[in-house]
Amino acid sequence: MRYLITGGAGFIGSHLTEALLQRGDSVVVLDNFSTGAHENLKDIDGHERFRLVYGSVTDKALVTECVKEVDRVYHLASAVGVKLIIEKPIETIETIVEGASTVFGACARYRLPVLLTSTSEVYGKSEALPFTEDSDSIIGPPVYRRWAYASAKALDEFLALAYWHQIKLPVVIVRLFNTVGPRQIGQYGMVVPRLIRQARAGQPLTVYGDGNQSRCFCHVDDAVKALVTLLDEPSCAGELFNVGSTEQVSINDLAKRIISVTGSSSKIQHVPYEEAYGNGFEDMRHRVPCLEKIRKQIGFDPQHDLSAIIQSIVAHQETESQSDS
Repeated sequence: MRYLITGGAGFIGSHLTEALLQRGDSVVVLDNFSTGAHENLKDIDGHERFRLVYGSVTDKALVTECVKEVDRVYHLASAVGVKLIIEKPIETIETIVEGASTVFGACARYRLPVLLTSTSEVYGKSEALPFTEDSDSIIGPPVYRRWAYASAKALDEFLALAYWHQIKLPVVIVRLFNTVGPRQIGQYGMVVPRLIRQARAGQPLTVYGDGNQSRCFCHVDDAVKALVTLLDEPSCAGELFNVGSTEQVSINDLAKRIISVTGSSSKIQHVPYEEAYGNGFEDMRHRVPCLEKIRKQIGFDPQHDLSAIIQSIVAHQETESQSDS
């Protein structure tokens, strides 16, 4: 099969690209490198079944040209990370909404199956755990820029399902829950690589807020397997799935485990949200996915627990450090 991956030079996109190439598929990556990196694709540079196209997912002519030469599409291109969303809300909204509209329009023209990666952020401040795919969303007010990402992604989901209901475009929606692993960087607020890098450097591990907020971290390899299987399975068209792990951990406990795994002498330092992100920031206290639907559909079963996830990222960062020295 021939695939287009928008945002394929990013953390998740690069792993997905490698997985498809390894099983014999051809891949076109469209990326403007706003958050992606050439470094993520270095191991497949020059591969005979891989082509990299530099450009924006909002460029209709370019997207159409890319879509014309493939059989299926993964739409991953998006603003990522709380820090970037707070600092650049215009780019966040325009990239997410206009990008999805452009991709869906091109896919509809050629009747191509498309998978949209959405986010657990769309559940907002809801405390009705675990989150099921039909749980209510409780989004904060527009005066808090933090909710621009969740609202834009929710609109993408509405648009994707509109294409399914109105013209039966085969779309699949995936809500990712804190996907982590090698190649993810802490630059945009990603907590696990940031804390590991701080621990390895002997710096204080900066935990925002009181640290009692909890998350469920899913290894990128597990998430990619789900993405590949969901788009391959015709019965998933028109459906929405949570993809993540159910191993819940507070950020305080996460920091402690990272200190233990790295053997670091670092201490935990709590930083107020307003100091990290400015006034008026709201956080989601807990994010726990219900995975019953995806288990029934494709037998999804994450293979990496939190300890394995931390160890894989530590090993990756150590390898990077050796390469740089």
